[in-house]
Parts: sequence; C-alpha cells; structure tokens
Amino acid sequence: MPDSSSDTVLVQDFLEVSAQRLPSKEALVCGERRLTYTELNSKANRLANALLSHGIKRNDRVVICLKNCVETVVGIFAILKAGATFVVVNHSTKEDKLAYILNNCRASAFLVEGGAAEKGLGAALLQNVPSLRFLVLTGGMAASQCTGHDRWLAFDTLLVEFPAIEPPRVNGDSDLACLIYTSGTTGDPKGVMSDHSNVIFAADSIISYLKNTESDIVINVLPLSFDYGLYQLLMVFRFGGTLVLEQSFTYPAVILQRIEQERVTGFPGVPTIYAMLLPMDLSGFNLTSLRYLTNTAASLPVNHIEKLRRKFPQAAVFSMYGLTETKRTLYLPPAELDRRPGSVGIPIPGTEAWLEDEQGRRLGPGETGLLVVRGRHVMRGYWEAPEATAKRFRTDPTTGERLCHTGDLFRQDPDGFFYFVGRSDDIIKSRGEKIAPKEVENIIYGLRGVHAVAVIGVPDPLLGQAIKAFVVATDSTLTEKQVIAHCRANLEDYMVPKVIVFCPELPQTTSGKIKKTGLS
Repeated sequence: MPDSSSDTVLVQDFLEVSAQRLPSKEALVCGERRLTYTELNSKANRLANALLSHGIKRNDRVVICLKNCVETVVGIFAILKAGATFVVVNHSTKEDKLAYILNNCRASAFLVEGGAAEKGLGAALLQNVPSLRFLVLTGGMAASQCTGHDRWLAFDTLLVEFPAIEPPRVNGDSDLACLIYTSGTTGDPKGVMSDHSNVIFAADSIISYLKNTESDIVINVLPLSFDYGLYQLLMVFRFGGTLVLEQSFTYPAVILQRIEQERVTGFPGVPTIYAMLLPMDLSGFNLTSLRYLTNTAASLPVNHIEKLRRKFPQAAVFSMYGLTETKRTLYLPPAELDRRPGSVGIPIPGTEAWLEDEQGRRLGPGETGLLVVRGRHVMRGYWEAPEATAKRFRTDPTTGERLCHTGDLFRQDPDGFFYFVGRSDDIIKSRGEKIAPKEVENIIYGLRGVHAVAVIGVPDPLLGQAIKAFVVATDSTLTEKQVIAHCRANLEDYMVPKVIVFCPELPQTTSGKIKKTGLS
C-alpha cells in the first residue's frame, strides 16, 4: 500500500488502494472470470515478485502482447509494482513490427500467449532482441511449452511459486509508467512516454467530468494497447468501479447482451463502433442502465450524435477529442450538444488550449489555426526520438512548461468552444483553395444509408488535387449522382468531390480509426 509517510501517488495505487478500501468488490469481469480487487492485487503482487526475482529492475521496460484478458490486467499492475514500465502492444502485431518495438524500447521481458511463442515467435525474438532476458507465457499449456526452454517462464506457475506480499515501492511519480506506441501509419511507430504523474492527472481529470463513482460499471471493447481502452482499466480501478473487459466489438449483439446482463453504466466507443450500432434495432435489449456514452479517436458526425441520443435517451453523450500525446484534450459537456453541434468542447479540467498560426501568433474566435495544449497531461515526449519530440513538444518561453503542438486544425467560437477542422497534413488543396476533408465527410454522412466515409485528395493535372470520396453504404440504391448532387446542394463548388467510390468497407487501424493511408 502507499507509504503513509509520503503523499506520492503511483499508478499501481489505483489497484492497491481499491483493494484496501473495497477488498471483496468485483473489480474485473472477463468472459466467465470474475475477480475481486483483493484477488487481482494478490495476483499482481505474485507476478511482480516473480519479475523482480528474475532480474527486472526499476525503469526496465516489459512488453505485453496479449488479447484483452485477465493476464494483461495482472501484467500491467505487476510490472508497475516491480518498478518497471509497461508497454502493451496489440496481440495481432506482426513479428517484424513487434521486434522493432522490443528493440526500440530495449525490452527486458515479454508476456505472450504460449501458442504464439511455440510457433517460432519466442525463439525468434530472443535471438533478434539482445535486451530480452526472458519470456512469460500464458495459457493452459504454458507450463509444458516452457519445458526445455531456459528463458521461458509459465505465467500460472509463477503465480503459485511467488508470494502475494507487496513488493517494496521504488518509483517516484516522474518515473515512466508506460510507453504507448502510436499506430505508425506514416512511418515507424513511436513510443509516447507517460510518467506516473501524467497518467494520474489525466485519469483524475476525465473521472471528474464523467462524474464516475464506485457504482459505475464500464464495458471496454477497445484494445488495451490503445490508450482510450487502457484508460478505461486505469480509471475504473482509480474510482473503485467494475470493468467488463471484452476482446472486441465484432459481434455487437453479444456486447449489447453483456451491457444488459451486467447493468453497465458507461460505454466508451469510437465512430466505427457507433456506425455499427446506429442501424440496429435495439428494442430487444434493456439498455436503460447506461448513464453515459463517450466518443474519441475521431469526431462523430453531428447526425450520428443526434441518432445516438435518440437511441439512448437516458444516457449522456460525451463528444471528445484527444491524442496519445496528451491522452485527452477537449470534451463537450452534454448540456451543450444542442447549442453547439459539431463542437468537441473545452479543455479538460485543469488544462488550457489555444490556437496559433504557423508563425506562433495566437488566434481569436472564428479563426482557424493549430491547437496547442498545456497541462500536466502533456506527456514526456517520444522514446529516444529527440527530433520528433522537439517538433511536437515545445517549451513555453514564459513559464518553462512543456506544451504539445498537436498538428490539428481547429476553430474556436466566441465562448471558447473548439471545433475540429482537420489534420494539417490532411488538408486538400484544390483550385487554389484549402479544403478540410472532415467538412466534406460530414455532409456525406447526412445522406440516408451512409455507414462510413473517407475523403482524400488525389493528384489532378488541372485542379492540383481532386477530391475523392470513399463511401460505405447500407442502402444499395444510393448512387454516385445522388452523393454528388447532395454535396452540390450543401457545399461550395470547389469542395464537391470529383470521384465517388462505393466500397464494402474502409481500412481501419487497430484502434478503430479509418486508415486513409490505405486509400488512393
């Protein structure tokens, strides 16, 4: 438990304090498994002591490559209790990228499913990652799979062999709690460095505006490798609630049944998840327990928000904006949804945000500029990437604080509410005009039967760039002419797409964002 002589709070205290305060409360529901705070804390202590016994030291990096499961949760808190830094990567990550991440952060240990390790992954990584000392294998066959491998350890065996006593506390709040690797769609993935104080501030700020209490039951269908999914776990354990952990949203009806059965109060989603929900008939499910829905990763189209509110009239809808480098940045209080359609809100509690032009001049209401953020949630930078860090994270010349220059374009209304325009590197230049793809996408989303949209610029000898829209439609009768006519009725001429492509689906990142780099 936290040292009574110190006020320093560390991320592992989220579990330890809740275990002390609510020992028999159900903390985690995962498939058929249900664990209390005491049970989880005991498992995390046992694994932490095992890691320490096998040489893990303060600030070592330990990588977890597992599905959303109990072992991932235990691993995260065990690594923190051992004084190390956890790195969760998506379980579907390919071997080359996985080796890159392990080498980039110089991982000391690796938690992986036994079947994956046995298929050659374990031996390959131990050979190609010099810093890697040992693997921890999960699964029912792990013990037998470890036979004959000196540097393979079985997760369940370690939990039996090592004691449940709390390991000694060795960290300060400026030590790194985790590295969160960005998706890397424009190059090699970068590890965003989050120290304990960053995580604690961000979690507490979000909890404050969501008004979470220990009676909340939150369902998480997002990967724990995605910061939005990870923070569902961290926040729930911080306020002493219950987390219902699912592997995905592949089968929406199953998740809706789970919400009904567990009396879930909080549902975090992304636009692609809500797009799947909106056409569904929900009358067969009792979803009245839901108190709030949240959205981030990409902004929701206004008409999707309106439909969500009609489908879930008892639930508050929180439209939000964030990026891994600050965790969360903006949120729109639900009471403002009618007055400010399309806004992603105001800075989260305890932070500040403003707009600048390319010369660093602060901009006023109605002007479009680049979003700059200050606050304790601004992360430490990118792991061993000084040039990228210097570009994104800059020092305020007046206060000396670290600022995050997001690279995203916004405008602000006279009351200080922000509206997302687009990424600065996504802007299309056509006919000498600058066009934000988001504005075109929002108009197309207004058509009945449109499920998903992605707008890009493609080279054009006359226009410079032509606007091309990729549309996933649930209405098979929707035509290219109808889409273009709708755009002409609602957009300036230079913003009307030249080409409409209907497709069965759009490429996505593992966090559920539409991946435009795969379109052309």
